[in-house]
Amino acid sequence: MKNRSELRDIIIKILYQVNIYKDSNVSYDLDGVIKEQLEIDNNFVRESIDGVFSHQDEIISLSNKYLKNWDYSRLSKVDQAILSLAIYELMWSDVPSLVAINEAIELAKKYSDDPVVKMINGVLDKIYHEELKEK
Repeated sequence: MKNRSELRDIIIKILYQVNIYKDSNVSYDLDGVIKEQLEIDNNFVRESIDGVFSHQDEIISLSNKYLKNWDYSRLSKVDQAILSLAIYELMWSDVPSLVAINEAIELAKKYSDDPVVKMINGVLDKIYHEELKEK
């Protein structure tokens, strides 16, 4: 059984792959994409992916609100996936906020360069302090 950090890595890969398919106008079966990455169906993975897709417009809006000199659409597909999962976890899941932020930073360190890690950290920190205090 994979731990949640490993599952988040898989979620990022699934989100990335689906984003590539969407941008290329390639039809896909989400269940098939998930099965390619995950040998056993997992509720955490399924709920996270469904949550990201159901809140995608709000996630993009929040990202753009706190990105400086950037726009969500200009981020790489992998950076979009990392930021989307983290914002979903911060805003709409029961994952503790600091865990969501830390996991996103670790994924960014694995898949992105240092300036992007800092950018993702900054966006998530602002969401944490400015959006979650209102909840």
